[in-house]
Parts: sequence; structure tokens; C-alpha cells
Amino acid sequence: MAKEGAQRAEETEQMIDKEGGREAAEGGSLRAGDAKEMRAVVLSAFGGLNKLRVSKKAMPEPQEGELKIRVKACGLNFIDLMVRQGNIDNPPKTPLVPGFECSGIVEALGDSVKGFEIGDRVMAFVNYNAWAEVVCTPVEFVYRIPDDMNFSEAAAFPMNFVTAYMMLFEVANLREGMSVLVHSAGGGVGQAVAQLCSTIPNVTVFGTASSFKHEAIKNSVTHLFDRNADYVQEVKRISADGVDIVLDCLCGENTGKGLSLLKPLGTYILYGSSNMVTGETKSFFSFAKSQWWQVEKVNPIKLYEENKVIAGFSLLNLLFKQNRGGLIKGVMDKLLHLYNSKKIKPVVDSLWALEETTARRRARLGRRRRTTKATTRTRSACPSSSSSQRRGGRRSRGGEGNKTGKSLLCISEQML
Repeated sequence: MAKEGAQRAEETEQMIDKEGGREAAEGGSLRAGDAKEMRAVVLSAFGGLNKLRVSKKAMPEPQEGELKIRVKACGLNFIDLMVRQGNIDNPPKTPLVPGFECSGIVEALGDSVKGFEIGDRVMAFVNYNAWAEVVCTPVEFVYRIPDDMNFSEAAAFPMNFVTAYMMLFEVANLREGMSVLVHSAGGGVGQAVAQLCSTIPNVTVFGTASSFKHEAIKNSVTHLFDRNADYVQEVKRISADGVDIVLDCLCGENTGKGLSLLKPLGTYILYGSSNMVTGETKSFFSFAKSQWWQVEKVNPIKLYEENKVIAGFSLLNLLFKQNRGGLIKGVMDKLLHLYNSKKIKPVVDSLWALEETTARRRARLGRRRRTTKATTRTRSACPSSSSSQRRGGRRSRGGEGNKTGKSLLCISEQML
């Protein structure tokens, strides 16, 4: 897997260099040299990959309390696939720029921003718009990147590790000697869960994943099962009482199975519904075929009698709708301490160019079978001077657009 990822990275670098030279020779229809414009991946309408285009957008400027970030890497998560299909509650209107996390360099500061300087390497949560060369986001959603973490690793860090940490420690109270069942163990969150569990003594991790991922992730969990097999019986054969924690991103029939595997005082957490997404586009038939109707009705009296806990977790709602940015910052501080202690590390599977999200490369992306995160690069205008100045209430870095750099798009699992 590592070798394959390195080959993809080299291939992507060659493609960027080749297309960069061609664009320079032709005048560059999408060149980001104009300080008033940038490039972004735009979703023109809900549907398949043919709805994604790299287009010019107006350059955003930071408002009060915001930072302007020159994006070097941005993450793609399963929620982005659901957004693309319009398969979420109250989806925003199209056209829109997808993406909820990124890493890059601070380029300008809005009024009242403290604690950051122009030129700082940062990673951030963004309420949409991350798949662009430049983003603006509130300072409370921005975190410094450790010195030995690169931009692609930083783009693979926030969503996966914060989600995993909060479910394990804030919701389920993981402790020594407990057991965890995690679905999609080969995905970004699944691998973050496995790493975090390894920081606690004697934690047993049961994982389910598609069979083609087993070779790549077999050493990350204690027991690994095919997601299409009867994993309930396999888990009970090893642990007759079941498990203490179930982390379910599948939903459907797996909800009932997860609840049946819980030990007394165990916690089941639903944090996704990937069984609801079965094709490239949203349709009633694929939705019905996903077995959503097999979700069991939860009887509160039965939970009381069996001493079981059922919970849900949505990081994006916690951040952007429930205003818990301060809580997330505390979690990020703990995670960065674990990273600096060499106990956890984001895994990047491969590198991809921004243009590879567009229709002409969608077949190539769709064929990839991935675990954890992949990374994509584009050319991006970068400041040529480190000098800073005040402009209209903002501190800004001068000389924008005179140099060419690279941005990255991090893609997890088989998102596209």
C-alpha cells in the first residue's frame, strides 16, 4: 500500500509539472495569478462526478475574527460524497464549493484575530468551501500544524482524529481492558480509532472492512472481519459477552446487530449512514435497496432493562450548529500532544491533483480502492514576499500571485 501510494504521488507530481508547463505556454485559462480570483472545485448541481468542475471564484477576504488561508491540502470525507448527492438533511443550494477541512498558510488576518501570524502553518475546519485555493474561516476553527507534520498529513488529521477521540473518550469513556467494534476499519476514522485505542492498555479492537482492504490494515486491529460476513457470530465466538463500544458508520441492519453485541453498560454510537449511499447518484431505488428500513426501533424500556446506551455523533453539527468550537479545541490540544509524543499519526494513502476531481478524470478516481486518506495537488498562487501590511482593517501578506505553489486534496476511502 505504501509503495502504491508513493507511485501515485510521483505520477501526480509529473502530471502537475506537465500541465503546469502547458498552461504557462498557453496563457493559462485558470491561472491563479489574479489576486481577485482563485480556483475551486465547484459542485454545479447534486448528482454524480460530472457535476464537479474546477472553476474561477472570487477571492474571499477575512471578516472580523477570521483568518485567510492559502490552501495547501484539503480533505475529502464521506460526508462530502453525501453532500455531492444531496443526500443530507437540509442541503445547501448549488452551486457550492464542497469540503470541510484543510491545511495551509495564513495569508491575512481579520480584525480582532489574536494568536496567529501571517505565514503560520495551520489546519482548519471550514463550513464548506475547503476545496479551493484560498479559504476564510473563524479563528476558533484553526490550529497550528506541528513542525514535523506535512500539509497532506495535516489535512488528514482534524476530521478523522477528532471524531474518533470524541466518540471513544468523550461519549463512550474508553478505559483499560475494554473492547471496541468499529465498522469501516480501513477508513480514515476507523484507522484513527485503532491508533487511539492503542494508547490505552489492553483494549481489544474488532474491525469490519471490505476484504480487499484486509491486507493493508490487518496489523492495526486485534480481530478483522469481512463486512459482508456474519461478524456477530465471529465476535461472540471470541468474546461471548460481546463488546463495550460499537462505533457504527453504516446504519441499516447493522444498528440492530451492534445493539445485540453490546455488553451491559456498553455504548453504541452511530456516526454515519454509508449504507444509505449505494451508487454515484441519489435515487429512491438505491436508497430503498440499502436496507434503511431494517433499522430497528429503539425501545427505551429495553435499553433500561439491558443497561445499554445508544448515542449519535456529528462533528460538523457540533462545530457549526451547536457552537462547541471551544470543546473541539481542547480535544485538538490533546490529539496534538499524542502526535508530538509519537503515539498517533495520520496515514495518507496517495496524492491527487485538484483537476482529478473533474469529469475527465472521474473514471480513474472511481477505480481506486483506498484505505484511509489520499492526497491531491494543484498549482496555486503563493505570496512572493514575507512582508505584511494593513489593508482595510486586515493584515495581509504582500506580493500575491507572483509565485506558483501546490495545493493538495485529501481523499479518504472510495469517496469519489
